[in-house]
Amino acid sequence: MTGDLAPAPAPAARTAWTTLPYGTHPDQVTEVTVPDGTSGPVPLVVLLHGGVWREPHDRVHIRPLAAALTASGLLVASTEYRRVGGAGGWPQTFEDVALATDTVPDLIESAGLAQVDRGAVVLVGHSAGGHLALWAAVRHLTAPHAPGHRSTPLPVAGVVPLAGVVALSSLQRTGPDADSVERLMGGDPLTVPDRYAAGDPTLLGAPPCRTVLVHGTLDEAVPVGTARDYAAAHPGVELVELPGTGHVEVIDPTSAAWPAVLDAVRTALHGTRTR
Repeated sequence: MTGDLAPAPAPAARTAWTTLPYGTHPDQVTEVTVPDGTSGPVPLVVLLHGGVWREPHDRVHIRPLAAALTASGLLVASTEYRRVGGAGGWPQTFEDVALATDTVPDLIESAGLAQVDRGAVVLVGHSAGGHLALWAAVRHLTAPHAPGHRSTPLPVAGVVPLAGVVALSSLQRTGPDADSVERLMGGDPLTVPDRYAAGDPTLLGAPPCRTVLVHGTLDEAVPVGTARDYAAAHPGVELVELPGTGHVEVIDPTSAAWPAVLDAVRTALHGTRTR
């Protein structure tokens, strides 16, 4: 496995979290961090970690990002899902993300943790998590029988893929970790085309919400060209390119990329639907 696609080790966040299950499997949980001094509805970030969709990489490495977002006044639900090498892959990984993004706001309120501002919910994902966040926002464009299909668009204000895998087919053809895509999908686009048609965001179209791609120009794991192609194909999609930035800096709140990441999240939270 190419090391660039795996998350860099990071210290644990200092912010305390509450773990809520959204399903019965041990990986079907979300870690909720609540900003201090909240009163009334709070904007929510549903955060999806990366790690090439594989079992060894879990939500632990993204806790510093969750803590930094929370310190900025945002409610954060860092959401786990079943992964390849464990109980995940096609279709379980997709089913988990669908279930989580459908239910996490209600779970937070039912647990009495905070009141969610339903008009300010944004999906944020890094790398493989960026793929899943973008896919979650276009599930209504999949075929009715497809895993995770919604009959209506997910009610979110925006989606922010950070160094996101916006095109499974492209990464499968040219990326340094093509086998990871095939492991996730259970084959390549020629052998399981229906799966790619249902799970590859670039084949489904742009979300009907504010979409901001954040991508480093020095990213060797997920080349910035894939983000450029996606943004060019969908005029309503915004692309923030970060010169001199690689793959993992976008989830490091101590890096020079952090202000741009936070600005993109705030832009998406307060954005308007593109169509």
